[in-house]
Amino acid sequence: MTITRKHEGTKLTLALEGRLDTITSPELSEALNAELDGVTELLLDMEQLVYLSSAGLRVILAAQKRMNRQGRMKVAHVCADIMEVFELTGFASILDIQQ
Repeated sequence: MTITRKHEGTKLTLALEGRLDTITSPELSEALNAELDGVTELLLDMEQLVYLSSAGLRVILAAQKRMNRQGRMKVAHVCADIMEVFELTGFASILDIQQ
């Protein structure tokens, strides 16, 4: 998985490319832990994300919980397959998903 970071003041955009699974989810978790101090708006851009596992869902949930305390989080450009995962797991109701 490739993570592209873009800081704009207190806004952080992370563009995810590839697969977010058991192998790559620690990389996203580390990036979030390193980059979220002082961030009030987090955008996860999933336009190039092709697969999402339960390990990836855990990292996204942890990011959502943290951002609930310090600002807000949005998820954008979700493909149909990943949207189905969000809907089946109930994440569609807790995430702010922008298309």
